[in-house]
Amino acid sequence: MNVVTTRLRAPSMCRRLLLALAVGCSLSLLAAAHLHAAEMYSLVLANGRVMDPESGLDEVRNIGIVGGRIAAISEGSLEGEQVLDVSGLVVAPGFIDLHAHAHDAITHGFLARDGVTTALEMEGGVLPVGEWYAEHEGTSRINFGAAVSHPGARVEVLEPDPDALVGLGDSTHWSHDVADAGQIEAIVDVIRQGLGEGALGIGFGIQYTPGASRDEIWRVYQAGAEESVTGFAHVRFASMSEPGSSVESMEEMIAIAATGASVHMCHIASTGLGKVPIMLEMFDAARAMGLDISTEVYPYTASSSFIGAAIFDPGWRGRLGRDYGDIVWAATNEPLTEETFNRYREEEPNGTIVAHVMDEENVIAALQHPDVMIAADGGSLADGHGHPRSAGSHARVLGVYVREMGVLTLMDAIRKMTLLPARRMETAVPSMADKGRIRVGADADLTIFDPETVIDNATFENPALPSTGIPYILVGGTLVVANSELVEGALPGRPVRREIKQ
Repeated sequence: MNVVTTRLRAPSMCRRLLLALAVGCSLSLLAAAHLHAAEMYSLVLANGRVMDPESGLDEVRNIGIVGGRIAAISEGSLEGEQVLDVSGLVVAPGFIDLHAHAHDAITHGFLARDGVTTALEMEGGVLPVGEWYAEHEGTSRINFGAAVSHPGARVEVLEPDPDALVGLGDSTHWSHDVADAGQIEAIVDVIRQGLGEGALGIGFGIQYTPGASRDEIWRVYQAGAEESVTGFAHVRFASMSEPGSSVESMEEMIAIAATGASVHMCHIASTGLGKVPIMLEMFDAARAMGLDISTEVYPYTASSSFIGAAIFDPGWRGRLGRDYGDIVWAATNEPLTEETFNRYREEEPNGTIVAHVMDEENVIAALQHPDVMIAADGGSLADGHGHPRSAGSHARVLGVYVREMGVLTLMDAIRKMTLLPARRMETAVPSMADKGRIRVGADADLTIFDPETVIDNATFENPALPSTGIPYILVGGTLVVANSELVEGALPGRPVRREIKQ
């Protein structure tokens, strides 16, 4: 009986098995068809040396891009509507510049050709914040964003007629006046309003505002701490002599961080001068204590500012350890004398100067520190004049300090220009976690360069020369530089912004 029953059931089992196999094959064919469709990417970067500082990946890979994001990273070939062969080139995350003062179309073009895909105005900041973002929406080659400006808040509160100012050198009320308690509260209110409009942090120019007392600076930093944003500061002193030395500036920043605020010190080499080594030691000690403090450097031995700035108030030669001939009038490349310095400061206080005040070994010390970011501190090149850092900072790091001098590895340099700045901004703007790295799901902001030829061409005599050796730049998956030229009409840049409070 059992044998018969088994024989009778066997055909039924076979039919069910065959049916299951048939269904399985059909599903497999459907899945394969779906997978094939999913593998047709809008753009494929083929055969590039992919370098990701987050994972440590440094291998030849193919990258598939869909909808402005990285959709695949593959050892095997990928199909795309457009395939770009980048053999022999490095594919890196797009460079993030936390210290970009100029956001005009011409300067953004130079930044893009220098590998920058996101440029943020964090030291100086802007006001009004909402209007600034509205002005740049839909008009930018690269991503953009800004902090709210503490100097701007001082102008709003302390200047009798702020609308009459053509440049910051026109008055000293905003910079030198000491705010009383009520005025400090008004300054803090302006800061809070800017943060509510989506500002990424607070920008301080403390050396430019010698009237800003320590309690004013601390109260503004505390307003930032309440919103979990970082204060980006040009510190109080750039000086080799006590009192008022660069070391004192470091102490002020560390003390503020010790109260729970988030602190970023801008351009440590130009404000640290010969004190850079001890300031880096202090920086390490503060971080070892768990303080939220960071810093940056640009790869040049000269700074730049406007000649009417408080930096050049009487006594500046002793503080900086330099003389008139070390200051150059940017419009003419003319080294100044005592007579021309005083005349320009009186007659053209907003004029741009370049100040040769740093030593190479201190710049290198900052560049080599594992936790120091790279940021250009560049101004506008719209009139062809300025500082070469506006056009060449990132290519200079790769070409001079990595390839020629060997003081940085290529991965270290990329990390300092991508992952570190992205991480600095992630608390305030979680979307920054999708920048500064190459992984599936990340933004397709990518910088593609030739490690053997990448170089800056901008000089102090001719700062408006683009970098070379960076043939392709993608912003949100869109090519803004192709074959080393700007792509006409490509404006994919998007705002980097905190959530706006209603």
